[in-house]
Amino acid sequence: MLTEPRSGRLAAWGNALLAGIVSPDDAVLAAVGEDAVHRVAGLPGESGVVGLTLALGRLRALGVTGLRVALPAPGHPLGLSGPPDFNARALAAGEAVVCTGAAFGLVPEVSEAGPAGDVHVEVVWHVLPVREAPPADVPSLGEAERELAEALREATEVLSRLDVAGSGPVAAAAIDAYRARAERDGEVLAPGYPPRAARVLELAGRVGLLVSLAQERGHGGAVSASEMASRTEALRPVERTARRARVAAYNSVVEERERGMR
Repeated sequence: MLTEPRSGRLAAWGNALLAGIVSPDDAVLAAVGEDAVHRVAGLPGESGVVGLTLALGRLRALGVTGLRVALPAPGHPLGLSGPPDFNARALAAGEAVVCTGAAFGLVPEVSEAGPAGDVHVEVVWHVLPVREAPPADVPSLGEAERELAEALREATEVLSRLDVAGSGPVAAAAIDAYRARAERDGEVLAPGYPPRAARVLELAGRVGLLVSLAQERGHGGAVSASEMASRTEALRPVERTARRARVAAYNSVVEERERGMR
């Protein structure tokens, strides 16, 4: 995942809005990003689809105090707590936002329209009931940072040994470009997040980029079936670690607030 998930932007800027740090207009503008429009369907008290600004205000009135991110993958329900219907919708989308303070979750439905070169992306967030329970397999920021550092070392060593194109100068150049783009586009995390969360999210992006490069650029020198299997096995836990770290970063303000209330 080379671009940050829409659920991450919505949760980050939604949390800043709920905390009173940013205005509704600023939060929605940042959450929508380069998409044409985001709307919300299934919101309690509304019969149709409504705008994101109204939806965030309504969720706050319904008792929502925070937004968490879920980035599930087959066999790994990361950030989810049920019920099965919501988990299945989130898995199909590859992401979701889970509310705290009220038992709601939001799953994005993304559609594209327009000719090549002028494609407009529209997103409808579907509000569904969720189970109020601890999210699955979400590490702390400290755990995520340690895991990422180790995963980056292990992946680089394994991919270099297998002569995969995701290692070496190509990867270094791509990571430099990723950093430059991140600096140009500004912070993905909203005001109110701890600096460590931004650091973890940036490192997770680098690790995810390394995995994507290795997957997209062919088998390199890994020409035998056993070498290709070794590469797949090496990449799977690294990708999993990067997703866990992203979730930890986006959820950090909610986790800190809940720890402070205990």
